[in-house]
Parts: sequence; structure tokens; C-alpha cells
Amino acid sequence: MNMPEGPAQRTGVGARIHELRALRGYTLIELGRRSAVSPSMLSRIERGSRVASEQLVSSVARALSVSVTVLHGQPYIEQLRQDQLDRLIAPLSIALDDWDIPPDEEDPQPRPIADLQGEIARVQKLRTDAAYGELAELLPGLLGELSHATQLHSSPSRAREQIFWLQTEAALGAFSVAYKLGYMDLARLSLARMAAAAGQSGDPRQVAAERVKRVMLLAEGPALDRGIRLVRQGLRDLEPDGTEKTHAVRGGLILKGVQLHGLRGDRQEMEAWLEEARGIARDIGETNHYCFVFGPTNVEQHAIEAAGDRDEHGLAVELSNAVRLPTDYPAARAGVYWIDTARSQALTARYEEALASLESARRVSPQQTRYHPTVRSTVGVLLRARPSVSDRLRAFAQWGGV
Repeated sequence: MNMPEGPAQRTGVGARIHELRALRGYTLIELGRRSAVSPSMLSRIERGSRVASEQLVSSVARALSVSVTVLHGQPYIEQLRQDQLDRLIAPLSIALDDWDIPPDEEDPQPRPIADLQGEIARVQKLRTDAAYGELAELLPGLLGELSHATQLHSSPSRAREQIFWLQTEAALGAFSVAYKLGYMDLARLSLARMAAAAGQSGDPRQVAAERVKRVMLLAEGPALDRGIRLVRQGLRDLEPDGTEKTHAVRGGLILKGVQLHGLRGDRQEMEAWLEEARGIARDIGETNHYCFVFGPTNVEQHAIEAAGDRDEHGLAVELSNAVRLPTDYPAARAGVYWIDTARSQALTARYEEALASLESARRVSPQQTRYHPTVRSTVGVLLRARPSVSDRLRAFAQWGGV
């Protein structure tokens, strides 16, 4: 399958860079100067003959004053319609808009706290399993019920803090759906609601958890510096208290620092933060507090991702080969491991291994894999690698909407 590189054939990230560069009136030389990327590299990316690393995409996004998601083309509306997931976004958005509106008199009373805790445990399980469709079905009604419950507990009490804690987790579930499916405005609204609830939960780790997720929205070109400042503020606010839970949440913040410094090209800072995370992981082992999958495995996953973002794909494959996923490793994190591994395998001409890794990602977290932008770029590499496309690769590409 030949892949012509003329302007009419441009697709994906390269096409969007080309379009935005034209809108800004930048030459390749000017965009290269603003993004610290060579004009020849930008030209190859625009033509589709070179895959842009996340570090490069972030730098170009910053130079073009757009978000990374704009360059990736998210959300993938046609796929969402095919999967009937687009219909779930409006109810979720309405529930977040109605966050603090008093209930009608005929509305049923919220269930007891114990029952609501069971529902939030279900939310956490669906997040861990990357089951975003089922999660989106569950959340609107639950968000409304929790909003009602917070208004019935207006006086300071332990029960009031518990309700706000549960509301924080529900908002985090909404963020997971919106972020993974590419609805970034809805993701921001979810985090604003989460921040409001976390401050009333009596749990400083919930406040830090919101900051970890907010950093995910700042892990792109125009906002990298703000993201790093937010990570540092979060670490100052959540001081070590000797508990495993606090260590795990702080570890999650530190790993966001690793990601941001890597995307900004600060290798020395990135490696220093990575070593700090490794030290914490050695001390506490594999944990999953607040659905933060922190431990030795996740730290090495971030090392793999950072190496790939720096275009050191041989190192990324080497690091990946040394990882052994625990048998009970959460599906969402296992899926990301296989996705990052596939990217670096594809870019080191390990094409069959890359496709096998993508298929592994699909097995463990199909919805996450189908809507992950790195999967699309990796499939693009595989499609361009050979003059003919195997039935197996063609089937995967069609499933992924490439």
C-alpha cells in the first residue's frame, strides 16, 4: 500500500500542523524557530513521512498557541457515533452544569451513605477497567443524587465530609470519561467540580488528586510551565505524613513532574524527578490508593513514555522489555504500557512486535485503545512501513478508525 506524500494526501497531526501554520502565516523556518524544531523535521512531519513525538507535538502546539488535542484531532466524533458514546456526553454535561441546583420537591431522597459508597466503589472499578461507556451511563444520575445529598448536609459533620468525598470521586469519574474521549472542555468542568468538592471533603489527598489530574490538561505546549508550577505547589501542600496513601499520591504528582519536564526537554530535571519517584516506589511497593496506580511498575512505565517522547525509542524498548506487569495490574495502566511499547517498537522497525503490542492493548482496555491518539500515529507508522498491508493490520486499523 503506497502512501503518497503530496499536499492532498496529508492526514493526521502533520496535516493539522500544516493547516495551522498556514493560518498563522508562519513559514517552516519561522515555526521551527518558535518551536525549536528543525524546518526539515517539520516538513517531514507535515508530509506524513515522519511521526511526531509527544515532546515535539507539545513544542509545536505551544508555538502555534493551540492545545495538543487540537493537533491530534480529538474528539473522534465519527467513532464516538459508531460506538454510540456521543449520546452519553450531553447527560454528563447537564449533570455537571446542575451541580449545585436545589432538587425539586418530588425528587426522591438520596440513598444512605453506605449505599452511595458502594456506587463510588463501582465508579472506581470502571475507571480502573477503562470501561468509559458504562461509567458514562452511571454517572449522571449518581452526580445528581450526590448533589442532593450535599445540600441535605449543610452543617459541619463527618457525614458531610463523607458526602463531599464521594462527590469528589464522582467528578473524577466524569473527568476520566471526558478526558479519555477527547472532550477537553467537559474535562475542565469536571475538574472544577472536583476541586470544589475536594476542598469540603476533609481529605488533603483529594485536593492533591485534583491537581494531579489538572496537570494532565496542562501537559501540552502552551501550558507546560504552569503545569510544573502546579505540581510543585501540590507537593508543598501535601506534606509527607509517613502514610502509604500520602506517599502514593505524592508519587503521582512527582510522575507528572517527570512527564512535564520530559515534554519540555529538561532531561536533567526529568531524570532527577524520576529517581525520586523510584525511591518512593521501592519503599512502598505496588499500590492503588485513590486509583493512583503508583509503584515500581508505573514508575518504569513513565520512564518508557519519557524515552519515547525524547525519540529514544531503542531505550524505550529496552526499558519495556525489562517490565513484567503484575497479574492484577489495572487494565487502564496495562493498556498504556502496551500502547507506549508499540509506539517505540514501530519506530525501531519492530513492526510485527508493535502490532502484537497494539493487539494486547486492545485485549486489556479496548475503549482506551480505540480512542488513544498514540495508537493512531503508531498504526500510521505500520501502514507506511511496507508496500502491502496484511489482513491483520488492516483489520486493526479499521477497528481503530485509522
